Amino acid sequence: MNMFKTNRNRTRKHLLLFIILFLSFWTNEIFGQKFVDTLTIPSQSMKQEFKALVFLPENYYTSKKAFPVLYLLHGYTGYYNNWYKREPKLIDYATQYQMIIVTPEGTYDSWYLDSPIHKKLKFETYIGKEVPNWIDLHYKTINDKQHRAICGLSMGGHGAMTIAADYSNTFGAASSISGVLDLRPFADKYRLMDKLGRFCEYPSRWYQASFVGKIDKIQKNGLTLMIDCGLDDPFYEVNELVHQKLIKNGLEHDYVIRPGKHNWKYWKNALPYHLLFFKKYFDRHKLIK
Repeated sequence: MNMFKTNRNRTRKHLLLFIILFLSFWTNEIFGQKFVDTLTIPSQSMKQEFKALVFLPENYYTSKKAFPVLYLLHGYTGYYNNWYKREPKLIDYATQYQMIIVTPEGTYDSWYLDSPIHKKLKFETYIGKEVPNWIDLHYKTINDKQHRAICGLSMGGHGAMTIAADYSNTFGAASSISGVLDLRPFADKYRLMDKLGRFCEYPSRWYQASFVGKIDKIQKNGLTLMIDCGLDDPFYEVNELVHQKLIKNGLEHDYVIRPGKHNWKYWKNALPYHLLFFKKYFDRHKLIK
């Protein structure tokens, strides 16, 4: 009798385990988890490895075509899965806009810089060169600048715009959401001094590290740009000054200003507009090809 009861209990446990595994698999299928890859991407320049998420369109495995890629950068104090935790719709967006979306690691406060002070801190090289090369090697991507774009919020907005300016052979389009497009007014904040030294000692270094200091370079490489910032954002004035300089230099760009603060409510609302902006850019070059 006891043996019968023991076997029956084991059967129930096995059945329960099977149901749990099945539901886990079924839930992953429903929510598209099989189209989200968690990766470790090495950096030769920094001799380290960093995590990233890759969001794939649902037709990625069934389609014979290659896909354009958007690199989406997080902000200050963020991390590689920050965007996904705040905006789970990234899974749906990859399918809706027919692009691969990559959210790489930029660490808490790298500012996506190649620091002249800390020689082993080379996040501009990592995001501008090493990550795209790795993604192109391991995924079905359209491997040219006309099908590769970069976007970011706050610190990531700075990173996206400056990296695109410096790596114009890698990226054809870039956008910033609430970006810190001129670092100089914030020289005593956000651990920037640790990366660039004191502003009073290296003013030209700070200018050249900022997007505003790279605008003349864009004249030659023809980047497609979008700048987006809320009226109540602490970086609004910086964005407005950059906008005016782009106009003065005769550089076409989209400039979006709407009511909003420096928060996730604004960034989540802004993201689909940027994705549509890049989708149109990718499709325009698809027609040319």
